[in-house]
Amino acid sequence: MRTWARGGARGLLALALLAVVLVGLGVPLLSEQARCRMFGIGCAGPSGPPPLPAAAVPGRRPLTPLEVASQGAYVALGDSFSSGEGAYALPDDLSPENRCHRTSRSYVHAVSRTFEFAGGTRFFACAGARTEHFFSARAGEPPQVEHADAGTSLITLSIGGNDLGFTKVLAGCILSLPWSGACQEQDAGLETRKPVLRGELTRIVGSLRERSPRARIILLGYPRLFGEREGSALDNLGVADQRWLNAKGKELNDLVHEVARTADRELAQGGAPGSVEFIDVYSAFTGHEVGTGAPYVNGLDVDLSAFKAEFHSYHPNAAGYTALAELVTRQVRQGPGRQINQWH
Repeated sequence: MRTWARGGARGLLALALLAVVLVGLGVPLLSEQARCRMFGIGCAGPSGPPPLPAAAVPGRRPLTPLEVASQGAYVALGDSFSSGEGAYALPDDLSPENRCHRTSRSYVHAVSRTFEFAGGTRFFACAGARTEHFFSARAGEPPQVEHADAGTSLITLSIGGNDLGFTKVLAGCILSLPWSGACQEQDAGLETRKPVLRGELTRIVGSLRERSPRARIILLGYPRLFGEREGSALDNLGVADQRWLNAKGKELNDLVHEVARTADRELAQGGAPGSVEFIDVYSAFTGHEVGTGAPYVNGLDVDLSAFKAEFHSYHPNAAGYTALAELVTRQVRQGPGRQINQWH
């Protein structure tokens, strides 16, 4: 036993000496940690505590949501509910050259007046826009995503209603025979279009994030149009059809909200600097729906000579855009309900 111990000790000593020689010649037989542990060679001094996260560095503080939003340019994108369709005050609002129907009463102007954006405001929402027009031209204008860049700090948009074909669905309801069921029979077509819309919304958010990685992206839903009052038939729409149309609008809002929530969760978990937010405007017109005494939305207006609905039908009026502006400005101030990863 003593013989083995002496032999084993001599063997370990020989290995240690060999290791020292090889290390001296630059041959890394073992990692620094292993050499330190076994032979006391290559041991580094204390490395100190891990670096502090940026938010905790002395002298720095997180930017407020408003500071994040206003440090660059405000870019307003989307469809007719962002362009201001339905509320006209100036001759230019109705000019034939105004092919995107961008009006002076859109909520975009209220946001631009309320806050001072270091990079100014760029207004490119376009009536009739679908998700595809974020990536392809419409009305002689370039794809909407191209208006966002690295200097953009706030983006607002509403999109999705035209992709689901709500204008045609609404027309189908109005032109159907009362109590025929033809209005709600359009449900199957809407359901088949939802998965496609979800994918396109996700693509839009991803593209805007790539172009404007520090921006707050705010998606708006759509307001409820009908009050669903018993015995109140509007524009050939019975109460049951009004409720169904409202419910389809709520489902659209839920879809947009889920896309925004998923995208923002990924940003927060990854420590990315921007945000993706959603404004629920579904109840913004409560008590002021179509047919009420002081509506925030236009009812059906038909051009009898052409037998077609006027563009402003079922779009917000000036009071409606004022209500939307209040919700948007509030969201710009309040932020996503979490810290945005940008600091002074």
